[in-house]
Amino acid sequence: MANLIIRNGYVFDPLNDINGDVKDIFIRNGKVVSDLSGADRKDAKVIDATGKTVMPGGVDSHSHVAGAKVNAGRLMRPEDHYKSVRPKTALTHSGSGYSVPSVYKQGYDYAAMGYTTVFEAAMPPLEARHTHEEMRATPILDMGAYMVLGNNWFIMRYLRDGDVEKAAAYTAWMLRTHKGYGIKCVNPAGVENWGWAQNVHSLDEPNIHFEITAREMIRGLGEVNELLGLPNSLHLHANNLGHPGNWEITCDSLQILDGLEPRNKTDVQWAETKMNARRRQTVYLAHAQFSSFGGTSWRDFCSGAKSVADYVNKVDHVVIDNGAVPFGPGTAMTGDGPAIHDLYMLSGQKWSNTDVELECGSGVIPWLYLKSSPINSVQWAMGLELLLLIKDPWKTIMTTDHPNGGLFVQYPDVIAWLMSRKAREETMKGCHAWASARSSLAGIDREMSLSEIAIVTRANQARTIGMANRKGHLGAGADGDVAVYDLDPTRLDVNDYAKIKTAFSRAEYTVKDGEIIAHKGEILQVPDGRRFYSAPFVDETVEKEMLADVKEWFKYYTIGIANYPVPEKYLKNPVAIQANKPLEAIVRR
Repeated sequence: MANLIIRNGYVFDPLNDINGDVKDIFIRNGKVVSDLSGADRKDAKVIDATGKTVMPGGVDSHSHVAGAKVNAGRLMRPEDHYKSVRPKTALTHSGSGYSVPSVYKQGYDYAAMGYTTVFEAAMPPLEARHTHEEMRATPILDMGAYMVLGNNWFIMRYLRDGDVEKAAAYTAWMLRTHKGYGIKCVNPAGVENWGWAQNVHSLDEPNIHFEITAREMIRGLGEVNELLGLPNSLHLHANNLGHPGNWEITCDSLQILDGLEPRNKTDVQWAETKMNARRRQTVYLAHAQFSSFGGTSWRDFCSGAKSVADYVNKVDHVVIDNGAVPFGPGTAMTGDGPAIHDLYMLSGQKWSNTDVELECGSGVIPWLYLKSSPINSVQWAMGLELLLLIKDPWKTIMTTDHPNGGLFVQYPDVIAWLMSRKAREETMKGCHAWASARSSLAGIDREMSLSEIAIVTRANQARTIGMANRKGHLGAGADGDVAVYDLDPTRLDVNDYAKIKTAFSRAEYTVKDGEIIAHKGEILQVPDGRRFYSAPFVDETVEKEMLADVKEWFKYYTIGIANYPVPEKYLKNPVAIQANKPLEAIVRR
């Protein structure tokens, strides 16, 4: 690998408390170092970043970019593909797709924006091979995937019976078997009911076959997550998503895990600096905008974002991503089958719904967010309210829940709205009156700084998913992933929001592992990314008991157990992340 020096840029590296200082960044053999000397310095490539903003490479901790439901979205939306095309070059594949781009195009588009790490938000175990095949085909990006377990038959049985240790043993085996990174919990207890055209609508309503409640699933999976010491906290998609008034069940769901301590909280190795601190929270609320609806029906629908923000401001165990709605076409895809059916009943659009055997479900439907729509206008306001009303940016992450609320290529629009009140006011003028009348956005003066943007687009993602030792910062030892933006902080006028949007749409330079891979949107190199997964272990006796049970129940699957695991050969550059150090086996209490 070549050595690289990025000179004289204004560096924003919140994990190292660097806020716009003019600094040089040195990279040797793909890693950030404190300096280069001798032949290393002499032979290094140099990027002149004078007058430009320098940040760590972008990290997207919640995006739908690989797997069976994503591919279903591509197949069912031929009209989506002609709108956005990347032509083939001598170096790159061709690619198409606007809301659901092909694997090649999404890798190039992320890299052009300065992003180098992206996590798939929902991987059904039975479809893990397909998910890894698509991640393997995605160029450039380092990737991982959260495994869907909130309606898994084995987990529901174990938690119903109060056997948290066996649930943890099963989870550990599943993460190793399918190369998953963390636990995703979608509409707990409700998706299993959807196989019989039912749902659950409260935290204490038992589902119809396993007689376990959403409250028990959330608490149980939270305990499993901390028992295993996983790098990512429980990734929660709350019940009643997309229903008016659901902010209340959202806050109640978050309350369930208040007081549950992160297993790594006392780990001295990670406790001393922000850069090295692993996650501090026990629950990651995904796409919070869709779970912050107010009102009692669509007639009196309003934003409930302030209520959710008020709760998050009071506690320390929660981090959220906002799931912004930047208007335009999207494709709703989720493991929450009932939610997709609700959208079908509202719109009459073509739709797809799938039951994934003993594990979960999913659905896909095309969607269009319009400024003229009263509901969509309020949703746009809500996505911004959540990030602007939560006082501590280290509790927030910026996403669009790609491609549900919007597209990852619209992140620059969201950044401009967060940084510029004028940008919000100008957009609101074109929105339905509900945007201002039924949300608090019009009265919010806050304008995020470049340092706060660095927190919500890379630093906090890395810390939240337990990768702050290598991602989201520019300290010695970090991966050499850097984004240089044509934006001079000393001359920044937030009223000129078009310039902000332009700068973040195409990074001046994107550096991956010390190599310049993109310049002003042009892809210059196409390296293979890494594939991160967790490898927790438990007491052998507990695991043997659990595996005997799994083999007995595997008769209900349509495949044999020998074809269930994902061999490591499916992964390019696999990186196994061990659980919290020192790793302790789980034993029977």
